[in-house]
Parts: sequence; C-alpha cells; structure tokens
Amino acid sequence: MTQVAPGAGRKIGDVSAESVKPVSRQERKQRTRQALLDAALAQLADRPFAVLSLREVTKQADIVPTAFYRHFTSMDELGLVLLGESMDVLHRMLDAARDTGTDFDRVVHTVVRTLYEYTRAHEAHIRFLTRERHGGGGAVPQAARTELRMFAGDLAVDLARFDCLRRWRTDDLRMLADMIVTTLLSTAMELIETVPRTAESDERILATAENRLKLIARGAAHWT
Repeated sequence: MTQVAPGAGRKIGDVSAESVKPVSRQERKQRTRQALLDAALAQLADRPFAVLSLREVTKQADIVPTAFYRHFTSMDELGLVLLGESMDVLHRMLDAARDTGTDFDRVVHTVVRTLYEYTRAHEAHIRFLTRERHGGGGAVPQAARTELRMFAGDLAVDLARFDCLRRWRTDDLRMLADMIVTTLLSTAMELIETVPRTAESDERILATAENRLKLIARGAAHWT
C-alpha cells in the first residue's frame, strides 16, 4: 500500500481543524460584549441613551435578550461603559496636545488639529458624549456631566503652566477650562453634523475654532 505523506493532496487554501486556533470562552464573551457596545453606539446616532431599549441593542448585536445580562447588569451599566470609552478619547486628545509648549497660537493650532483627527476617528463616541452632556437626570447624563467637569479640572491644571495664568485663582482657571471644553465639543459636533462634508467646510470650521480659542486666550491674558 502506498503511504501518503501528511498534508499531501491538500489544496492551497484548505484549512484543517489543526490549523484553526480555537476561540476561548473568554474571547467569545469579550467579542459579544463588544458587539453589544457597538450595537448600542450605532443605535445612538440620532437619539439619546434614555430612549434606547435592551431589545434594540440585542437585536442589532444578534443575541437573545437574556444573554445581555451575562455582560451588563443593566442598560445604565452599558451606557457608563460607553461613557468611559468616550472620555478616553478626550483624554488621549488632551495628552496628545500637552507636548506643544506654552505658546498660545501654537497650542491652539495643535489642539484644534488634534480635535479634528480624534473627531473623525471617533465620531460616534463624540456624538454620544455631547448629547448625553445635555441629557436629563438619568445615571448616564449625570455621569457625563461629572466626567466633563473632571476633564475641565485636568485642563485647568494644564492652563496654570502658562505664565499669564500662574497667579489665577483655581475658580477662574476652571471657568476658563469650561469655556475651552465647550468650544471644543461644539466644534466637534459642527464637524460631524455639517452637510455636505467637504475639505473646504472642514477647514472653515477649524479656522473658526482656532479664532474662537485665540479670542478666549487673548481675553484671558488681560483678565484681572
């Protein structure tokens, strides 16, 4: 009898059971959890979190509703996880702008361009965060406002590095930081919602944002 060498006769592109890496239970669970988060974020493109139902999320994620509770204890918990992801985007953006120095114009230019890059890469998260900031009294909107206040606090610490702001009171630095955060989020939403979306419209929005921030900076320099 002729012996056949292992693998002989297998066509290119054939995948044997031995070559397929088995997916662990933990990996499957993580994929399902992420599918739920992605489904929720997709559903939130045009409405607030408060009106989103568990059944809508599980239907889009293609899982049975009861399986939801293997990953989240409630819809609020899912929303808070989405909020955490959204805030991570803002913090990474702030980190990316920290190495610019203390020249106002250069910092403003870098911040606005960084905002543009992060907005285009994470539009759904930015939209979700901005909408929930102005939401009602639910757990997710309240957490969004708290997180943004903390973010403004971090920004206020960074602002104190500028010579003209070193002697400012903490309350005044926080007020300035709040103005900047509001400007950044409104700019991000303008980038997302402007139709038609063109290179020219993007540049116009970014130029306006730079001028707004420079105006805030100029006023801050003369604040007493």
